[in-house]
Amino acid sequence: MKAETDQPILKSIQRLTGEEHRLFAQEVSTDTDHRRLSEINAELDQCWDLLRQRQALRDAGGNPNKAHSAAAEDRRKLRRMI
Repeated sequence: MKAETDQPILKSIQRLTGEEHRLFAQEVSTDTDHRRLSEINAELDQCWDLLRQRQALRDAGGNPNKAHSAAAEDRRKLRRMI
């Protein structure tokens, strides 16, 4: 069940690392490239954090679907404020 429920997160990691590799292959040179690389790194950190949270919940006998990324929670809070 783990692989099945974590699959969307793992696909995001795969997509982001692919984009990161393409940027490095073309030698990151513009401000836009550097900015995108920073965004990719932040998104990857969020994905890995979410996977760790999900695993910790599983290990503790909890529901891994209760895990959430900080960015997603921040977006929810902002929506409530608007």
